[in-house]
Amino acid sequence: MENFNEEKYKRAKKKIEDLKGFYIHASIYTVVNTFILFNIYRNTDDFWHWPNFITLFAWGIGLFFHASKVFDFNPFFSKDWEERQIQKYIDEDKKEMDKFK
Repeated sequence: MENFNEEKYKRAKKKIEDLKGFYIHASIYTVVNTFILFNIYRNTDDFWHWPNFITLFAWGIGLFFHASKVFDFNPFFSKDWEERQIQKYIDEDKKEMDKFK
């Protein structure tokens, strides 16, 4: 029983460390990109051009994937999608087995 509680503690601690890492990542993203965009805005007449937003966009993609890992969010292959696929293959196997009866 003690081993089980120790495992739960380790998993919870890992989850908290992952969450903390994401919050640090998001904070640094916000501060750095605010600083970059403020300096671009202040020092140029052509603020609304794509090259000014590459860092914001590319880093934002990385931040999105970090968030999806930390919060167990997978927009491409969700648990619901997995369960539907499993059920589909179970149903197909059942139909194949029924043919041989």
